[in-house]
Amino acid sequence: MLLHLACCSSTRMVSPHAAPDNCVSAVPSRLKCVVLLGVFLFAAPLLDGQVAPGPTVAEKPTPGSPKLSELERHRLKAAEEVKKEEHQRILHVVPDFYTSYIQDAEPLSRAQKFDLAIKSSFDPFSFAAAGIDAGISQAENNFAAYGQGGKGYATRFGASFVDSFDGTMFGSWLFPVLLKQDPRYFRKGRGGLRRRLFYSLATTVICKDDNRNWVFNYSNILGNLAAGGISNLYYPAADRGVILTLQRTGVVTAEGTLGSVFAEFWPDISSWLFGRRRKPSVQ
Repeated sequence: MLLHLACCSSTRMVSPHAAPDNCVSAVPSRLKCVVLLGVFLFAAPLLDGQVAPGPTVAEKPTPGSPKLSELERHRLKAAEEVKKEEHQRILHVVPDFYTSYIQDAEPLSRAQKFDLAIKSSFDPFSFAAAGIDAGISQAENNFAAYGQGGKGYATRFGASFVDSFDGTMFGSWLFPVLLKQDPRYFRKGRGGLRRRLFYSLATTVICKDDNRNWVFNYSNILGNLAAGGISNLYYPAADRGVILTLQRTGVVTAEGTLGSVFAEFWPDISSWLFGRRRKPSVQ
């Protein structure tokens, strides 16, 4: 998200020739898109056959309990790992939910993929980031058809938030569920600098599937492409089209790559800056 704020203002296309009326027509289209997508997303868990009821309070089973089946133990262990990930933040502010410090972490269920995506999308930092992005965009008069003033800022804010929301839901939930891939970054944490750098860069195109095998990262590529395509529904006419969609896809993919590098080396940077090591360590 931080990398997105740094990159988006310099990569978005400025459209001084766009018609002012596009700002008005873009708003209802965007709202329809959000409402329809929202209904689909929130209804999905109800149709998810893999959602298993949790243990009762009275039983309080643990992963090592002999009464639990192998599948139940795996589910409980995955729930414990995800719970820790949901509390990870960089400098206590920026969400770091999609970084796993356990190389052989339990695969996520469909419900867990959905929950992580929703938690990330509606985290307070996501709204703050969209607000900063909208302010930069308005100051540089990007998407000129949106206009200036409060209405222009609100429209840019909505577009920025929906961009982030779509990217997360498609790339970290929908495609990972359909393709049975894990959307998380598994930090290497050891080895030489070049080896770790190459590993983090490679995760743009490879990822773990739900069987913990390394496979081509279709979820990331298709998710970014889908989010870029949907943005044509609410961007001004001058900022739409196949070429611009591919450009936006490339920019977001590059930002994700830099994000992986940052996730790999941030604990080292933090240790150097603050004199403490990040825990938990790689297992």
